[in-house]
Amino acid sequence: MNQLEGVVDTGQKADARGAGEAIVTPLRKRRLTGELYERDPKIEALIAELAVLPRDGLIARAEITKRSDPGYVPSECLVYFIRASRRDNNEVWFERLYRILTERVLRSLPRAESSDGKTESLTRGVVRDRVFGRFVELLSADRAAYDEKVDYFEVRFDGALASLRRDAQEKAWRDENRSQPLEYDEESGELSPEFEAAAGTHDPFATSDFDDPSYRSRLDAAIEALPTEQSRIIHMLRQGFPIDSKEPDVMTIAKALGRSEKTVRTYRDKAFAALRAAMADGDEQ
Repeated sequence: MNQLEGVVDTGQKADARGAGEAIVTPLRKRRLTGELYERDPKIEALIAELAVLPRDGLIARAEITKRSDPGYVPSECLVYFIRASRRDNNEVWFERLYRILTERVLRSLPRAESSDGKTESLTRGVVRDRVFGRFVELLSADRAAYDEKVDYFEVRFDGALASLRRDAQEKAWRDENRSQPLEYDEESGELSPEFEAAAGTHDPFATSDFDDPSYRSRLDAAIEALPTEQSRIIHMLRQGFPIDSKEPDVMTIAKALGRSEKTVRTYRDKAFAALRAAMADGDEQ
């Protein structure tokens, strides 16, 4: 039997330099510097390894849901094979891969129902629908013709999905008139109790889930998806920098960013709210 008979179609011939490996199609999107986007080398190597498997073998690997499992196939790889199936023009093969990936996405999104099933959040339901709808739109557009917007999902899937979630959450908040300015206690400088929930003062680093590698991976991706200044504040908080200090020689976040203490706290609270939304009810993809 020919070595490549019945293997996954990558749209490329087998790499003659390495037995049992295939050439992985490069991405097309370019950075502002002109450099092409590149996948993580480990993802690139795994794609080449998976490409020579029989299709049923790839599906069996793709159906593994635990990231800690040695056979787990990262979502970046699934996106690659879904996009490669466009050249194969085999709808059955596309649907098998598509079903697995979309199930992962849905598992990662916040559910409208509470954990006890007694209440339902309209906002979370809206966010879930918008993110999933946008993701499906992107894949559909790429199915018709190569869409560079999907390239980032092959580079950092968690980060790309977190960005969609952040956009959907912000729109949901605007729709619910939650854009009113936050109020602070004049003496303490902290959020007033009435606005704590809206500001999302929940600390995502204090949760017991922080010991879970999967949680930390999703949290890191969510932080990367934050606006630049919010992301910087979160990184500095993780490094132990205080927001402000009465000691003139102490380096603070406010000094480093050239912002007032109140502004830094506002950005921090917005960042925590976005991170909480991104991590809410998220299962492993």
